[in-house]
Amino acid sequence: MNFFKRAWLNVWAKKGRSVLLILVSSAILMFVLAGLLIRSAAVKATETAKTDAGATMTLSANRQAAFKKMQSSSSSSSSTSSRPKLTLTPVKLSDAKSIAKLSNIKSYNVTSSTTANAKSYDTVSTSTGMGGSSSGGPGGMKSTSSSSGDTQIDGVTSTALTTDFTDSQSKITKGRGIKASDKGTSNVVIEKELASQNNLTVGDTMTIKETTGSKSTLKVKVVGIYKASSTSSASAGPMSTDPANTIYASYTLANTIKGSKYAGTADSVTFNVTNPAKASATKKAGNKLISSKYSLSTDDSSYQSIKASMNNVEGFANKIVWLVAIAGTIILALIVILMIRERRFEIGVLLSLGEARWKIVAQFFTEMLMVIVIALAIAGVGGKFVGNQLGSQLVSQSTTTQTTSSSTSGQPGGSGQPGGSGGSGMRGGAGGPGSTTSSAKTKNPDLEIAVSAVDLAELGGFGLAITFLSIMIASGGILRLEPKKVLIS
Repeated sequence: MNFFKRAWLNVWAKKGRSVLLILVSSAILMFVLAGLLIRSAAVKATETAKTDAGATMTLSANRQAAFKKMQSSSSSSSSTSSRPKLTLTPVKLSDAKSIAKLSNIKSYNVTSSTTANAKSYDTVSTSTGMGGSSSGGPGGMKSTSSSSGDTQIDGVTSTALTTDFTDSQSKITKGRGIKASDKGTSNVVIEKELASQNNLTVGDTMTIKETTGSKSTLKVKVVGIYKASSTSSASAGPMSTDPANTIYASYTLANTIKGSKYAGTADSVTFNVTNPAKASATKKAGNKLISSKYSLSTDDSSYQSIKASMNNVEGFANKIVWLVAIAGTIILALIVILMIRERRFEIGVLLSLGEARWKIVAQFFTEMLMVIVIALAIAGVGGKFVGNQLGSQLVSQSTTTQTTSSSTSGQPGGSGQPGGSGGSGMRGGAGGPGSTTSSAKTKNPDLEIAVSAVDLAELGGFGLAITFLSIMIASGGILRLEPKKVLIS
């Protein structure tokens, strides 16, 4: 009788023991599969985050270089009456286009902001709580100098690329947003409250007045109306104009209002990076294309946050796999050792009949292999459920840890770059009214637990390895047995 047939007869005859082995093996393999599923889901979530979370790179004036130049001018100047001013160099669009040609750049948004005074419309007034308002009627604000302007002009390449619109802080309610095709036109998008107060709609024209130079007037056409975030007014400072007075236009229109010397320039340019994992390498390549007057800053906080969370989940999943595999090997080895002790007489008879020791070991391995095959089927059904439960707990715990870490290590005021990381406009720099940091919108993805053929094949490999190791550990007793002593005892 060959050892395959003996293995089958033994498994069938000892049904109670076989069921026990199947249950133990199923539990071990179920947790191993859960760990494998969580690990693969975490890797997939990290890959997905490269496109979903995204990263940005902002080109703006180098404030540190400008400050050093100002200090140098101040120390070399003998006059105490005139103090040198901090002068920031506008970004040349030719330099921005050179960076845009890099392989990892998906798109870019030019930001050029300025202010203007209302001419044919009334700006929205906001009470400051100190007996006054921050803006007035036609012609500008009453409480501040007309040179500061009562209307904020945010010049962009496209509103769809700005942080306020990508994060749904602002939404187009009528018409359309600013597009790249609006370059060189006087098309604008105004806020809903400003439109309502002045009975303006899509297709109407408005007249604004420049705050510098000849202070000439300029007619603009309304092509869209947007609704600003409900928190915009609350975030505005007491001396700032109401967020409803912010008008979006093409950056070329903003440059026209600022003056002819600003043609072909921008306050900042925000590039959308295709692969956040290569943001540092892209920044290094971009720095080689610009002078020291400019600086490049990257913002991949959303991706890094998700990546850190998923790395924690993946690391814990790996620990589950190996701990369960090691514990399972030890448990099965102990069970097989006890099984061998109970079958000493059977082994002694087989050895006395001339059966090779390796065939006896192979018989035990075949018996366990039959058990493992059934256990694999059970684990394949229950492993997804266990993986979903463990995965949700791990993501929840990792999210809480990341949030706590961000809260304790975060710095107020944003990145400090003009226009913010998303290029939403020059409103006093990042962290100012209307700006939004992408890290605030970070949300860890749900783990998509799915059992694939690859996972089952990997689980089968773990099952075979556990079975082989447990049999090898227990086979030491078989190899030491002497048929004569076994039969006599």
